[in-house]
Amino acid sequence: MSAELRLERDDRIATLVIDRPPLNILDLATLERLGSMIQGLEGEELRLLVLRSASKRAFSAGVAVEDHTDDRIERMLSLFHEALERLRTLPCPTLAAVRGHCLGGGLELAAACDLILAAEGARFGQPEVQLGCYPPYAAALYPRRIGYARTLELLLTGRSFGAEEARRFGLVTWTVAADAFEDELAELKQALSANSGAVCRLIKRAVAQADRAPWATALAESERIYLEELTATEDMREGLTAFLEKRAPHWRDR
Repeated sequence: MSAELRLERDDRIATLVIDRPPLNILDLATLERLGSMIQGLEGEELRLLVLRSASKRAFSAGVAVEDHTDDRIERMLSLFHEALERLRTLPCPTLAAVRGHCLGGGLELAAACDLILAAEGARFGQPEVQLGCYPPYAAALYPRRIGYARTLELLLTGRSFGAEEARRFGLVTWTVAADAFEDELAELKQALSANSGAVCRLIKRAVAQADRAPWATALAESERIYLEELTATEDMREGLTAFLEKRAPHWRDR
């Protein structure tokens, strides 16, 4: 495995670290490895995947500009979008931990995660329009995440913006002072992995399908997941029993 991308494990938490200094630019080889590594996690019963950079300078400044040429662009988009979709649809919750520059394809990569923690000094943006192009994944995903008008504003201007602004309009979930970043990340990892992995995977699936479906269909499917799948888990029975017995639950992730 290349040192540019590495997977670290702590019980049922996996951390995928990008280490391509200085700006973690994503070239074709890196995109291919990224997709393969995420694919390898799909069958695992993880409680959380964290995606982060090894450095404070950048989460990622995007996909290599040289891979946007006519002879490479189709393969680049295929590899990039496959990796993003594998990340977005991974069964377990996913968290992007962002410090420094998070631009272009780097922001699309972070946004493919369920949740984003950002250090206050982080800078975000989709500057593709300034290069005469646009980010296809962002154009499809952001209207659902932050709304139609805000998406157009970001993609048409290509401007950069800070972590607090990103939090205000819903792209970032939490912001934290730079010197408290690692402590806050550790607390979030503990909080997000403390509950049943089996139950959290069902929650993520119910919410994800609701994001794509009309209200009546979304509610019906959420109820079906609850009645047919959630109630069949050992952890739901354990959670209810533990509450009635006034003790901490012992999750088995099934």
